[in-house]
Parts: sequence; C-alpha cells; structure tokens
Amino acid sequence: MDLDQAFFNEDCVEGCRRHIPDGCVDLIITDPPYGIGGDQLHKHYNRKEEFVLDGYIEVPADQYADFSRRWIAEASRILRPGGSLYIVSGYTNLVDILNALRDTDLREVNHIIWKYNFGVYTRNKYISSHYHILYYVKRGGRVTFNTHCRYGAGEKNGSDGALNYLDREDVWVINREYKPGRTKNKNELPSQLLIKLIQYSSNEGDLVCDLFLGSFATAKVAIGLNRRACGFEKSRRAFEYQKAQVAKVEPGSLLATLRRPAHRPLTNQGKRWSQEDREVLKERFRQLVRAHGTKKKAIEVLSQETGRGRFALLKVLAITQQTDNRPEPQTGLFGGQG
Repeated sequence: MDLDQAFFNEDCVEGCRRHIPDGCVDLIITDPPYGIGGDQLHKHYNRKEEFVLDGYIEVPADQYADFSRRWIAEASRILRPGGSLYIVSGYTNLVDILNALRDTDLREVNHIIWKYNFGVYTRNKYISSHYHILYYVKRGGRVTFNTHCRYGAGEKNGSDGALNYLDREDVWVINREYKPGRTKNKNELPSQLLIKLIQYSSNEGDLVCDLFLGSFATAKVAIGLNRRACGFEKSRRAFEYQKAQVAKVEPGSLLATLRRPAHRPLTNQGKRWSQEDREVLKERFRQLVRAHGTKKKAIEVLSQETGRGRFALLKVLAITQQTDNRPEPQTGLFGGQG
C-alpha cells in the first residue's frame, strides 16, 4: 500500500493494524491528548472559541495508562529499525507514557524541554510554561540524525558560542504561533518546532507519521520539506477540514525557506588516533597556545588543521595531559624500584 498522504479518519490503534505494515515508517512525531480535559481548554486560554474547530477528543484520566500502552505499542511496531519517535506531552500523565515506552524495544535518546511563550495563569503554584518532548529510537538499524542540517561545525554567534551546539541543547525556546481570526485546532504545534524535528531526524522522501493528526501540522510541514506523510485523526470535523488544507501544500515548498548551514566537513572525524598523532597534537597545541595566547584559539586552529571536531581534540588532549601529569614510579633509597 502506498502510504504517501494516506490519512485516515479513525482510531490510530485500530487504523495502524489495518493500514500500516511492520517497520515501514521512518519518523513519528505526535502530540497525543493529555488526559487533562482538553475539550475544556477554552476555560484556560484567552481566545475566541468561534475560530476553534469543535470535536476535540479527550482521553479520560483513568484510561490514560492503557491508552498510552496501546498506541505506543503500535508506534513501535510500525517504525523501521533505527526509526525515530518524538512524543510531545504535558507532565500530568507523563509517567504513563514513560511506562508504556519501557514496555517496548525503543531506546531513549533525549528528554527535551520545550518552553513556550506563555503559561496558564495560577495563583498558588508555579506557572507551567513548558512541554516535554520524548525522543526515542527503535533498536536494530541505522538512526537518522543530521547533525549539521541547520548549523555547520564551527559556526558561531559572537560570544554565545557554537550555533550547532546551542541548537542541539535539550531545552528549546520556541514560541507558539498565533492565528487570530483563522480556523484552527485547540492545540497546534508551531511549524518551527516541527521543522527542527523533521530536519534532524529524517531525509527527503522519508515517511513521516502522526498518530494524532489534529491540525495536520506535522503532515503539512513534512510535505513542505519533501517528505511523505501519513496519519490518523479521530475527529471527523477536524479531519475533513484539515485534509482539505493539507492537500493545498506543495511538496518541497518549505525547502527554500531553510537556513543553509556553512558546513566545513571534518575530514578525519571518527578516525582512530595513533600514538604519533597524539604526540604531534600535543606539541602543536603548545605551539599554538604560545602563539595565540589562548587555548580556545589553539583548539579552533587545530580543528582546521587536523579535520577533527573540538570535543575529539579536547578529549585526546585531556588524556595526554593526564598521562603527562602521572607521577613517576616510586624508587627505593638507592635508586632501585621500591
């Protein structure tokens, strides 16, 4: 079955079993119901509900653990070996999702915190203004992670540091998108968040699945980035409206909007160090520190000269320094070994 733009108006668990074979999905990004009365969100957010699509389907709290186990088991089944899964969740029922993930053959990679630009007002407790993004991969295959898809090695932003490093830290500040006067779902993930996830964890032509399509935001961004998309949405009203909208997205239309990283390839990245390499590195590092006055500048120059990354250089230099600083063996009173 061709799953490109195969969207189904049905429950994702039963739908997966009917429509999606084992191990055929490259990437799953999904934002399941949180089990916190999401159908009553209008009571918490200051917005005009006449522009919000009715039909949000919530999961009762007492059913959330079983609900999580069932859909996460299907997600694990349909992922290819090495495929990636991102789950967006609040904290209320996060334990049920984590427990369900432990029952699968998926491996945890990161627990990302997404901080957004407003919180739910509270009087007698701290304001919640973040979500959790759980990043897992399926064991047994090559994992797609495009390390330099957004920022190249060595790109810097003044005194803030390496852009690639900053972009891959596990706390993200990405604002929600406001759509005043436009039809929308109750809870939509921002396109910049989805672009980031899809860039890092998939390639053009890969199949991206969302088990809870909602606004079809994942599908829209995936198609715009020239990926294939499929998924499920149980609400008939949301499904009919958003399927018509996703049909308007031109494949690859977002590619021209992406930042092009200034990537300098590290020609020797991952290559084994010989003892001679280590000795040459040590001496060259000393020369550069004397010439430039700072270890930081010396490492920058060494990276260019050796074709190796900063962390690889620091690791070898640290090992070298530990070796150099190792105390000499103890000797006896007359010079013999004690």
